[in-house]
Amino acid sequence: MPPRWSAWALTVAWLLLLALLPWWLGLPLLLALAAALLSQVARLAEYTGMLRRALHWGVPGWLLSVLLALGGGPRAWVLTMSAALAGFSLLVLLDNWLDRDRPRQPSPMSSAEWSELAMAPIGPAAAIIELQPPIWLDVGEGVADPRGGTLHVSGRVLTLADARRVDGVEPRCCFSADGRWLAMPLMAGRGTVLLDRQRNRLHRLRGWQLCGWHAGQPWLNRGKDDAPLGLAHVLGHDDLEP
Repeated sequence: MPPRWSAWALTVAWLLLLALLPWWLGLPLLLALAAALLSQVARLAEYTGMLRRALHWGVPGWLLSVLLALGGGPRAWVLTMSAALAGFSLLVLLDNWLDRDRPRQPSPMSSAEWSELAMAPIGPAAAIIELQPPIWLDVGEGVADPRGGTLHVSGRVLTLADARRVDGVEPRCCFSADGRWLAMPLMAGRGTVLLDRQRNRLHRLRGWQLCGWHAGQPWLNRGKDDAPLGLAHVLGHDDLEP
């Protein structure tokens, strides 16, 4: 069975399980999932997406169990709809709290709009920016640092050649051509960590993915359909040295 169908089968099975369980047994399961998300324990970081999906699909299943327990009459429907309003409102609040670190600035224009603007016959001439695709290296037992030494990984912690440690990242990295920048993806695809070794600054960019390098600087976007932006634009200031 393809992975996508397997995921859907598990989702439907989870919903039906909560619908068939007594409501007083399904409710603690949902509360446990919410508590796990709120705790933000490092070892659960890579399962955040799965826990959120389980909570989102578990609430409808639990509401069905409540409806069945109340008999399915008019009063049961009123009480179940009231519980649904409260439950989904709490889910929205939980999602907003979990995504509180995501940048709130408006999303950049889509790639279609960006290409149309670039091909427009009017307006000032602009330089063509060609991005060098990132080359991701599997740290594994170690990877050579262009500036000397070796990078190592242990669990979810990446150790640099100067003994500096960066936690919550995948065991992969990417260097800029001159070795000034070191990029590491956050666990579960939640964003990118950028280390400016020239200025000794660490940037944790939730929701942003590295899409290439230009003039020794990282360029990022929020998705495949979004136009790439320079790091200075992403951070909202222009004090980065070229």
